[in-house]
Amino acid sequence: MRYIEAPKPYLLGFPDVPLFLAGGITNCPNWQKEVVELLSKDYDLLHSNMVILNPRRKDFPIHDPNASYEQIKWEWDKFQKAKMILFWFSRGSLNPIVLFEYGKWMTSKSKTIFVGIDPKYERKRDVEIQTELERLDITIVYNLRDLVNQIIESCYPYKKKEVD
Repeated sequence: MRYIEAPKPYLLGFPDVPLFLAGGITNCPNWQKEVVELLSKDYDLLHSNMVILNPRRKDFPIHDPNASYEQIKWEWDKFQKAKMILFWFSRGSLNPIVLFEYGKWMTSKSKTIFVGIDPKYERKRDVEIQTELERLDITIVYNLRDLVNQIIESCYPYKKKEVD
């Protein structure tokens, strides 16, 4: 398993399996860190071809007028390269950009989509209804551990291990 954080470059290579961490970055908990830690606990994933693409930077240069363009372009490019997209709707923000991105990618047949919603997310019901109407094959979960377990089961269908 490799880890790529914005704005570092990533070139898709064979046999990479890129996983994009789509979800809130501003005014919400650092859920991405928890997902990476949970995925790192799985030995098979550590030695797999999974590449985690994390748009959340340790330090975002808020005063740099070019930073937003660079960030959005990085995310756009990595969404294109991803084979799997994890969507997490976090408490603390309405996640307007995540809603936009989810609307764009939820109908994609070329990507495996995983969806989780923090129980305290204000628009939880909206995401549930939209998903139910568009994608009956997506099972929404309500904590990061279950979301990571969906990824593990997708990568290793024969394996029913749950991370702690």
